[in-house]
Amino acid sequence: MKNLALALSGLTLAAPAAIAQEAQGIDEKVNAAFAAATGPFVSFIFAPLPGTAFPWIVLWLVVAATVFSIYFAFIQFRGFMHSISLVKGDYSDPNDAGEVSHFQALATALSGTVGLGNIAGVAVAVGIGGPGATFWMILAGLLGMASKFTECTLGVKYRNEYADGSVSGGPMYYISKGFKEKGLPGGGILAILFSIFCILGALGGGNMFQANQAHAQISGIVGAYPGWITGLVFAIVVFLVIVGGIKSIAQVTEKVVPFMGVLYVVAALIVILFNIDKIGWAFGQIFAGAFTGLGVAGGLVGALIQGFKRAAFSNEAGVGSAAIAHSAVRTNEPVTEGYVSLLEPFIDTVVICTMTALVITISGQLMIDPETGNYLVADGVIQTVGGTSGVALTSAAFGTAFSWFPYVLAVAVILFAFSTMISWSYYGLKAWTYLFGEGKATELAFKIIFCIFVVIGAAANLGPVIDFSDAAIFAMAVVNITGLYFLMSVVKEELVSYRSRIDSGEIKKFKH
Repeated sequence: MKNLALALSGLTLAAPAAIAQEAQGIDEKVNAAFAAATGPFVSFIFAPLPGTAFPWIVLWLVVAATVFSIYFAFIQFRGFMHSISLVKGDYSDPNDAGEVSHFQALATALSGTVGLGNIAGVAVAVGIGGPGATFWMILAGLLGMASKFTECTLGVKYRNEYADGSVSGGPMYYISKGFKEKGLPGGGILAILFSIFCILGALGGGNMFQANQAHAQISGIVGAYPGWITGLVFAIVVFLVIVGGIKSIAQVTEKVVPFMGVLYVVAALIVILFNIDKIGWAFGQIFAGAFTGLGVAGGLVGALIQGFKRAAFSNEAGVGSAAIAHSAVRTNEPVTEGYVSLLEPFIDTVVICTMTALVITISGQLMIDPETGNYLVADGVIQTVGGTSGVALTSAAFGTAFSWFPYVLAVAVILFAFSTMISWSYYGLKAWTYLFGEGKATELAFKIIFCIFVVIGAAANLGPVIDFSDAAIFAMAVVNITGLYFLMSVVKEELVSYRSRIDSGEIKKFKH
């Protein structure tokens, strides 16, 4: 019996290591098989234009944003103050159809875009394209405001409103219904394609990637521990929020988004104030680098590519995801939500991404050649004081003000990841119900699947899966923008009608 006990004890001790090794082997095989199957699709979506390093998908988004800006006479500037009035509730009637307020819809959509890309992605852009990338990032963000205006107006215009007061909207609805209204073929097929890409993107980039990076940030502070623990905690909290639907999600995001946004911006301002004497120099680096590159690999073109890429990947203008959240707003005027949504790229890219870039530039983390004034570059990447990149570079930059500032950043990372997950759960859910039908059972099935993927994302190293889901998110943009080009005349009609009624006094501020 003693020998048996010893044998069992040895088996017990050896089992976890053997199981872990076997699981790792299976994980690697799954990764390899998945990469082989999806590699061509991923390569196509992120392929550079011939002879350049500029991804064609980024050009697709930037060109569309420019077209919409011109077509709507730069509505992002003309309508900015009216957007703020709408968010404040000046024109909100609580009796209008819909589920959430203008502010809640904006907060929900923002929670899906303001995420780790604002922290780590900007650091990568500045690390490769230099501070000059910031200028092009801001420009792309300003143009992207017109794309949001277009897609979110259509989202409300063609949404489905149900007897229980709930609504469903987004590109799959306005493409299918809008094309049919105009007598155009192919709307149904495009809507199905968008829904498939949206579900894949929601489970991957909007879920697993967020859980994975949040676990990496937490374990980096408290020490290594199994990822499934982080995943399980996140999954439980996420489920408790999303099980209540868009109203529950909106109630959380309207509190979390302002808190995490203010927390991050205040932290950034403190770092900037600690280096107040360098503010003029930092802006000089941004403008000079935008047109000369300041010796950075790729020069002007490199800065432009990195800036446009970061803006496109961060604010998702043209992807169509935000239109799903904005479709749930309480309003009978579709164009009002177009106005509200154009604030998203401004907050996400022009404010938060720029703050990150300024902190990195001003904190002295980027190494400069004292003789030439150019940035020191090795293998196409700017050399940094600690040899860091991505979120580690941003963390080091924040740490120059106070040694404990990286902990504040860690809180921001966790909040950003959490808020992104709950918003993308709603995007994926609406694409799921478009394909499989509305109903409590259908919705619950997706929510459970989504939470299972939270655990998987935190526990596993699924590089190819994340790459594929990112590609799926930008494949959404291919379908969505195609639809927007055919339907932007509908938005123009809505805008002209709304503005004429505002100017005539027919539409007045609502007295609360």
